[in-house]
Amino acid sequence: MKLEGGCQCGAVRYAVDGEPAHVALCHCTDCQKSSGAPVMAWAAYAQGDFTLTAGTPSAYSSNGDATRHFCPTCGAGVYYVNEAVLPGLVDVQIATLDDPAALTPQAQIQVAERIDWMADLAKMPEFARYPG
Repeated sequence: MKLEGGCQCGAVRYAVDGEPAHVALCHCTDCQKSSGAPVMAWAAYAQGDFTLTAGTPSAYSSNGDATRHFCPTCGAGVYYVNEAVLPGLVDVQIATLDDPAALTPQAQIQVAERIDWMADLAKMPEFARYPG
């Protein structure tokens, strides 16, 4: 399956072609700190199935192994590489896909670092839009 995506401003674009090795929600502290969100959704693809189609992302590594790639213009995170833990894979942030509903996470990982209140989200009231 071929999918395309990119950052918020469109300066960095990519395509993936093939089936992901895994699709998951990650609760690790590194994801939380880099995104400012309590969880991130990822789809891991073989490096050969991932192609940058526009722009040159900036890169940041907090520990020497994990490298996060993001748009230097809008700051949106786009993809992640960690040869020590995920050799040969590129993890794309699912929400950056043009059709993020195309991939459904199949697992939650790093739940040892999950923020406590994330475990009970289904019990919280929901609103289709911001409540007035």
